[in-house]
Amino acid sequence: MTEANPEFMRMAIALASEGASTGQGGPFGAVIVKNGEIVATGNNRVTSTNDPTAHAEVVAIRAACNILQSWQLTGCELYTSCEPCPMCLGAIYWARPDRVYYASDRFDAAAIGFDDEFIYQEINCALPDRKIPTSQFMREEGLAVFKEWSEKTDKIEY
Repeated sequence: MTEANPEFMRMAIALASEGASTGQGGPFGAVIVKNGEIVATGNNRVTSTNDPTAHAEVVAIRAACNILQSWQLTGCELYTSCEPCPMCLGAIYWARPDRVYYASDRFDAAAIGFDDEFIYQEINCALPDRKIPTSQFMREEGLAVFKEWSEKTDKIEY
């Protein structure tokens, strides 16, 4: 395992500052590194793109996967200016980098109005108890697609 590189973290923090000061989005930045080289960067662009998924980590993951022509970030490290939110954490696990480093934590983010605690709580709620009503219907039709996928012989597993 490699040691954290302060220069990469400083870049993630600078991207956070740049994005916030230019009005691109919130104060969050991310850098993806492979073999000691920067592959991609991202900063929060939620408000400038009207995309609630355009968090710094997701922007950087999308760019890195495009550059590397892979849906996996094996062999990569992600530096982010703040502990990833639940959505970003999910994206990170799907992308499979080797390691994540962060500067501020989720409690620091909550102190300035970026509080994701309600999402952590919602994940653990039973469906009927969630704040956004969630209902299942047309399961059989949905399962038909899953059956097709499971029988497909040329699928790319992930």
